[in-house]
Amino acid sequence: MEPQDQNNEAQANEYQVTSYLRAHPQFFEHHTTLLTELYLPSPHGQGTISLAERQQLAQRDRIRVQDAKLAQLIKYGEENDAISEKVHRLSLGLLATEDLGVLLTLLEHGLREDFQVPHVGLRLWAQPRNAGNRELPAFSDVDQELQRWAGGLGAPYCGNRPGMPLQGWFGAEARPASFAIIALKGEQVFGLLALASDDEKRFYPDMGTLYLKRIGELVSAALLRHITV
Repeated sequence: MEPQDQNNEAQANEYQVTSYLRAHPQFFEHHTTLLTELYLPSPHGQGTISLAERQQLAQRDRIRVQDAKLAQLIKYGEENDAISEKVHRLSLGLLATEDLGVLLTLLEHGLREDFQVPHVGLRLWAQPRNAGNRELPAFSDVDQELQRWAGGLGAPYCGNRPGMPLQGWFGAEARPASFAIIALKGEQVFGLLALASDDEKRFYPDMGTLYLKRIGELVSAALLRHITV
């Protein structure tokens, strides 16, 4: 018999055995001693082990994998709880003040202290309801190209090079390496909130943006009380 024919016959026999055992799950109940008589190669080294031992090892491996996944899920859950608490604290702070200058100071402080964002910049191309706020840095001129770019942001931008001029947003000495840029909007975009880090891996293109979007919505709602779009 040719080797190929032998391989085909072996595969056919394996299929028949597998099909039979699946169709007759009670087989080993009727042949209980067979479980202790069958020996398989050990998955963890040389030698052989019984079928029952092999099943136990496989079960232990599955449990270890499940435990690792559960530990990872718990870790993610704890991290999300911590972020949610910080966002809630920021929300309360923004709701607690009626002064725009204080609101912007509180926002920057909260992002730096709670979220560990070293560089925070914000620009608005809207009119303040209180004319005395027109001198706030947030109302510094923003060129039309950047405004158009912001209007096209469907989600927060995260990455190393936004391709837009942000000079002066974070201070003369700042040299940020990664950015998260969030459009501020009501019915239309009226500003940008820019977060930046010296760590080039802090904000990256494939990172999750759920909480960044929520912060953007929160800040937008707080600012709409103080501006005319």
